[in-house]
Amino acid sequence: MLMDGHTHTEFCQHGSGESAEEMILRAIQLGMKKYCITEHAPLPSDFKTVFEGNPKVVDTGAMALTDLPTYMQQMKRLQKKYADEIEISIGFEVDYLEGFEDWTKSFLDEYGSQTQESILSVHFMQGKNDKQWGIDYDTKDYGEGFEQFLDDPQHIFRQYYLTVKKSIEADLGEYRPQRIGHMSLIRKFQDYFNLVEDYDAKNMQLITEILHEIKQQNRELDLNVAGLYKPLCNDYYPGKQITQLAQQLDIPLVYGSDAHDILSVGHGQHLVESAILS
Repeated sequence: MLMDGHTHTEFCQHGSGESAEEMILRAIQLGMKKYCITEHAPLPSDFKTVFEGNPKVVDTGAMALTDLPTYMQQMKRLQKKYADEIEISIGFEVDYLEGFEDWTKSFLDEYGSQTQESILSVHFMQGKNDKQWGIDYDTKDYGEGFEQFLDDPQHIFRQYYLTVKKSIEADLGEYRPQRIGHMSLIRKFQDYFNLVEDYDAKNMQLITEILHEIKQQNRELDLNVAGLYKPLCNDYYPGKQITQLAQQLDIPLVYGSDAHDILSVGHGQHLVESAILS
């Protein structure tokens, strides 16, 4: 089924501000049968106490808690309005935040019953000064926050996948997200920091353990093409090594544009069929 499994809305504070309705209309124009709305879930207010780096990473990283009622109301309206033309699911892209698992579980306990599909992503991990740093904001923050891991690409890969492993093992309750988001986001700036080499045997063993757990949990992977259009990444997430292993394990791979604007809806959808999954 032609669908987009990862999209954002006007409630995203680092997006284009273009409306979810216009993006849905674009999906219908492209002949999609299903459209998943997965806006960035709010961050806990006290996350800033363990975060270091550019304040904008947190300030613009997720929707405001006060926007939640309006977000749910508007997305449900669109779901109903376009029900005869396209299936729309409503959910969140939820951040795994080490040490804040209980907060995340409480959030999902409150809002999960109103959602159909959500994504669990790692946008933050422990770095300099044992603080949490943003993974995908810019090269300056990345280089400062993770300097101690940049001696060897395999070093920073391992730090990231240890965090991903914690994310899938976290007890997030009945409404835990069923899809694991862009599982190679650590490579967003790979062409800048020369992180383009394949995972070594040790990291592939860790990744294999993660994928086996995902399989056992009956979860899915976000086959996210956004990285192809990032000037310092130029590859899709989660990349060929992980995609091939996931296919061998029969883990569902769900195409997602990760669109934050109208024209990104459906980006690279044909590449998924003709190249990535060939």
